[in-house]
Amino acid sequence: MTTGTDTTTAGTRTAMPTEDSPGPDLRHHGDAEVRDDGAALVDLAVNVRADTPPPWLRERIAASLTSLAAYPDGRAARAAVAARHGLPVERVLLTAGAAEAFVLLARALKVRQPVVVHPQFTEPEAALRDAGHTVERVLLRPEDGFRLDAALVPERADLVVIGNPTNPTSVLHPASVLAALARPGRVLVVDEAFMDAVPGEREALAGRTDVPGLVVLRSLTKTWGLAGLRIGYALAEPEIIAELERAQPLWPVSTPALAAAEACVSPRALAEAGHAAHRIAGDRAHLVAGLSALAPRGVRVAGPAEGSFVLVAVPEAAAVRQRLRALGYAVRRGDTFPGLGNDWIRLAVRDRPTTNAFLTALATALD
Repeated sequence: MTTGTDTTTAGTRTAMPTEDSPGPDLRHHGDAEVRDDGAALVDLAVNVRADTPPPWLRERIAASLTSLAAYPDGRAARAAVAARHGLPVERVLLTAGAAEAFVLLARALKVRQPVVVHPQFTEPEAALRDAGHTVERVLLRPEDGFRLDAALVPERADLVVIGNPTNPTSVLHPASVLAALARPGRVLVVDEAFMDAVPGEREALAGRTDVPGLVVLRSLTKTWGLAGLRIGYALAEPEIIAELERAQPLWPVSTPALAAAEACVSPRALAEAGHAAHRIAGDRAHLVAGLSALAPRGVRVAGPAEGSFVLVAVPEAAAVRQRLRALGYAVRRGDTFPGLGNDWIRLAVRDRPTTNAFLTALATALD
């Protein structure tokens, strides 16, 4: 890993991490907030949809257990994902969650000047750094609503990674703005892990074949509550898919995960996910309204939020997080995301009774 290089791009430039000043903990994720002593807390830290997987999906997964003696055969699931997006199977790669796809991209592609647009999910940068790459950061600013200006991305970048909607900011970037990042000789990676939580999946690039070098990553773990099963997929040009597939071990996706993948792209599942997205949008609006009522006490919501989570600035966020834990709530700290400081927390969208109780607790914690 190369360290100490000044490679952050924004309104101002800041130094990349060094051994003496390591910077944000890129390996910290929301599940750390609910491990061990946090297991009994109301979970607003993890962005997996509550009350999932649904019974019908658990039954489909359970039925696959009778086939565990055989090696996994991913052809049917791969074909189902391809059909769901109107693509040939050569443009689909099934992975053990989107996290595996980030590792494959970092190790398999011959890139020299990768850029990661932050704040966003930190695993892409961590994977690139672990593979020995020097990573340049583009930091989006809260005063701009964390919205992307394509001009911020340097022309020299041959790999660009951005989330849509972005975790943790919940910003949904226009597809046209993201597509404008494409260049000959550049791989454009768009993490759409939360796109199925957006009604109509507007601004999605999944299924597009007219954007050169485009790689779209999808996760089935968030909407369907399958984080423990590890299932996702990449959509890209056949040449890129072939490179990634060569870097995978044999049988990378388990038989139960393959059964889940096939089930989650069925018409029934897509209809259910669509209904869930509308319900999440309503519950998110309720959460944002409650948070906005606390604005006189220093609470500020980044927005407009479009994902299944909300980014919030609160005074003395570290102390507020600890008070919330004492009151029975786990929230995601924001300071481990490059581009965010100590005043940010991320909240998963939950049902209205849970949100109302949380807002009461937050008002108490702000005292």
